[in-house]
Amino acid sequence: MVGEASRLSVAMACCVLALAAGQALAQPYVVVGQCRYGVPNGGYELRMPDGRLRVVGAFAQGRMTGTFIFWSAAGARVAVMPFDNDAKSGTVALWYTPPDGRLEAGRSLEAPYVDDRPHGIVRSWHLDGTPRAEYRYEHGVLSDARAWSDSGTALAGTEAEQLAARDAANNETLYASLLAVIRENLPPCEPDRTNAGPPRS
Repeated sequence: MVGEASRLSVAMACCVLALAAGQALAQPYVVVGQCRYGVPNGGYELRMPDGRLRVVGAFAQGRMTGTFIFWSAAGARVAVMPFDNDAKSGTVALWYTPPDGRLEAGRSLEAPYVDDRPHGIVRSWHLDGTPRAEYRYEHGVLSDARAWSDSGTALAGTEAEQLAARDAANNETLYASLLAVIRENLPPCEPDRTNAGPPRS
């Protein structure tokens, strides 16, 4: 079973790296966005030179807010990530994305977040749509883990926990790669020279 758990983790890691590479290869981008007080504010889009949408979302006073959606260069949906004040807040969803596919090949992950930490039941699926894992988190701390091979065989508890740790690391790698694309392609905001600054909350 140890080999089975490792194989499952490697499969998800390959998916993560493929998606990250797909995001990074399609430069240069066309940035569509507004600024206020020298920082991004309002709707945000990242497009290919031919107009294909890669990222859509919004900023509020320089911080990510609401839902950001990511697409591959070929047009398949990669991820949906909700934010509140730059922190993941809501259910993050990831999809299996064929390298040259225009449509996603099925959902790979649903992960609820509160204050940038997983909280609730994180679910993942194999490429054929069968359950892969269910992890329960309490404010970022894993409290229960179940996982299955692609043939439906349940993994032992310790192996499921080890898989959960690897999955968490792989997911964070993917999130970071997606967010790096945004951070490297922000609207060109001029520094605010009025000294007024954003309104205090």
